Amino acid sequence: MVATDPQADLTAAQSSPGLLGQLIRFALIGGFCALVDLGTYTLLTQVAGMATSPWVDVARAISFIVGTTTAFFLNRKFTFAGGRRDGKAQIGSFVLLYTVTFFVAVGVNQLALQVLPESAWQHTLCWAVSQATATVINFVMLKWVVFREPSTKEN
Repeated sequence: MVATDPQADLTAAQSSPGLLGQLIRFALIGGFCALVDLGTYTLLTQVAGMATSPWVDVARAISFIVGTTTAFFLNRKFTFAGGRRDGKAQIGSFVLLYTVTFFVAVGVNQLALQVLPESAWQHTLCWAVSQATATVINFVMLKWVVFREPSTKEN
């Protein structure tokens, strides 16, 4: 059977890679973006002298914004097929989601700084805990809210 609708070919070519494929792509992109985030945070806290309060929170905020903005565009392009449509609504949903996870990441980072003992690795460990928390929230919300795919069931 030959499809006469050019959109059918485009839709088939851009179909979702499935949950496992999405998890793998999300993890690879997330790993890259985590390095961007951590690199920015480390540069700001260790080189730019932002390791003390309140500057450490500013450093975490800046690194979060840099990392998550990169993640949004890469995940939109490569992970979630639903990200290839409905741009304005998705950007609004993304901004709302990342505003919430921004406060979660900065808050968890600050809490971890208060709870974990001081050491040479304290800032990196606190960043990792806050990043892991934000990552779980982001995958769930990106998959099932921001980049949700239309239902294939007919009503």
